[in-house]
Amino acid sequence: MAMEEEKGNDGYTQDGTVDLKGNPILRSNTGGWTACSFVVVATLFVFILQKIKNKCFLCKTRPIYEVFERMAYYGISSNLFIYLTKKLGEGTVESANNVTNWVGTIWITPILGAYFADAVLGRYWTFLITAAIYLLSVTSEQLKHASNSTVLDIYEYGMSLLTLSVSIHPLKPAPCSDPTGVNCKKATPLQLAVFFGALYTLAVGTGGTKPNISTIGADQFDEFDPKEKAHKLSFFNWWMFSIFFGTLFANTVLVYIQDNVGWTLGYGLPTIGLLISIIIFLAGTPFYRHKVPTGSPFTKMAKVIVAALRKWRVVVPTDPKELYELDLEVYTKKGKYRIDSTTTLRFLNKACVKTGSTSPWMLCSVTQVEETKQMLRMIPILIATFVPSTMIAQIGTTLNRNIGNFKIPPASLAGFVTLSMLISVVLYDRYFVKILQKWTKNPRGISLLQRMGIGMIFHIIIMVVASLTEKCRLNVAKANGLVENGNQVPLSIFILLPQFVLMGTADAFLEVAKIEFFYDQAPESMKSLGTSYSMTSLGAGNFLSSFLLSTVTRITKGDGHDEGWIRNNLNASRLDYYYAFFAVLNFFNFIIFLVVVKFYVYKAEVSDSMRVLTQELEASRQKLTNVEAIRT
Repeated sequence: MAMEEEKGNDGYTQDGTVDLKGNPILRSNTGGWTACSFVVVATLFVFILQKIKNKCFLCKTRPIYEVFERMAYYGISSNLFIYLTKKLGEGTVESANNVTNWVGTIWITPILGAYFADAVLGRYWTFLITAAIYLLSVTSEQLKHASNSTVLDIYEYGMSLLTLSVSIHPLKPAPCSDPTGVNCKKATPLQLAVFFGALYTLAVGTGGTKPNISTIGADQFDEFDPKEKAHKLSFFNWWMFSIFFGTLFANTVLVYIQDNVGWTLGYGLPTIGLLISIIIFLAGTPFYRHKVPTGSPFTKMAKVIVAALRKWRVVVPTDPKELYELDLEVYTKKGKYRIDSTTTLRFLNKACVKTGSTSPWMLCSVTQVEETKQMLRMIPILIATFVPSTMIAQIGTTLNRNIGNFKIPPASLAGFVTLSMLISVVLYDRYFVKILQKWTKNPRGISLLQRMGIGMIFHIIIMVVASLTEKCRLNVAKANGLVENGNQVPLSIFILLPQFVLMGTADAFLEVAKIEFFYDQAPESMKSLGTSYSMTSLGAGNFLSSFLLSTVTRITKGDGHDEGWIRNNLNASRLDYYYAFFAVLNFFNFIIFLVVVKFYVYKAEVSDSMRVLTQELEASRQKLTNVEAIRT
């Protein structure tokens, strides 16, 4: 008995994780600072994460991949709008829609990646295969004999397909001296096909990496160990910190290189970094904990829904013990958890009512039904996050971007979003949570849905500020006679700074809480699919943004303006109205979110770790109260 207790508490993990070969895994052999040798190339991250005691190795190596992957993604997306308008000769609306459609696809494809991870390959192999696709989509033959060879000689193994489209003369658009891009020659169908083909191939690779890399990282914490559970509560804060650190480099250094040195070097650097990060990821393989794939989550949920519909006339017994359920040993052997029946979405309980048939499309276990409920319960929350995911920001192309002799790239202003987010995450995790823990007795400080709600309030404020700022810019443009010619407005680009800082703060609340919520509330066998919900939110938000942009442009053309609210000439546009529209939309969406949250039921914890942490907080508070009483 003592040996079993030692095995459960201090030996093997209890959450069903195994090594790469499927064997039970010891806590002492995974994670820990002994693995720091694998991340010497990321000394900064080691220093940051050392502040969090006993962080597992995975939480140190995976951010390395994410830093370079974010560098690659944001190195492309940050200046994509400008490249489409200035180099490919597209209009403002067309370019904006192309950007949001691509970004939307980037965030929708994780559903497929999550499926393969949960159902077939497991998260580790799904990640590696799609990371290879991601890399291959940005890898091509050597370009040493292409034009600009002095630049291209830097890369020993070649450039990206994307780099090809901005480097080789037959594939890259013809040069144009018009700074506005209005009179430039349009890109040919071949140039567009190569460029957008590279972008969407990259989206396929992203689909497998995004829902799995963070999920694998979170899986490194054993739910049944209170200490590891405590670290897990901070994991997504630091995970997002690592993502935005890569974003900061992309939005500043890479954007500057693209604008002032060349697109080839600007797209090539993150490609090399991505390759290095994958090598680092592979080096840490012996230290990782893995979850075994348990079959298609979509098939499991479909069986429950079909079984419930086929038995829609069947009466559900009042005693849950009369419902069909597998023996506990069956789940234990597979490293899974049995879930008790609940009264929420009671109609689905019909799927586990015994009627004589044992067909999996007629009879499902209570646990399978509850897993389906957990995924379906999150859908209203998911829908409520679509509107905040349409967040748009002003681009300072018409503002004064000079600081002395240095000219700030318009896209680099997004670096302030990142910087604000980095600071906000640190303050939230190290101070805000600790202060609130004393009052709420919640190990997280506040609930995940409360944190998301605060982020949504920030989004309303952001759009109000954006509308007022744009109105100020338009008034200055009108006062200086710059409406018709669209020339630079004599206002500093830093007038946009407040809204960018607020956007970073909003992300620290909403985006971090969103990914943690969907991971935390998903059943254990569908964690990757749950995590993909947060990416789906961003994807749907971008598609919604494209739809709203096109719709508003079409509708407003009928109010007496030739080109509506949004035109190629930003000085003649009425973006202040557009931003005000988004402020109203976000306000009503927040009301809907409050209604949805009121009826949401959190899933039951699979272990006692949260209860133990809550008791520790209560004991700590009681101890502090006693000390104060003695002093008085």
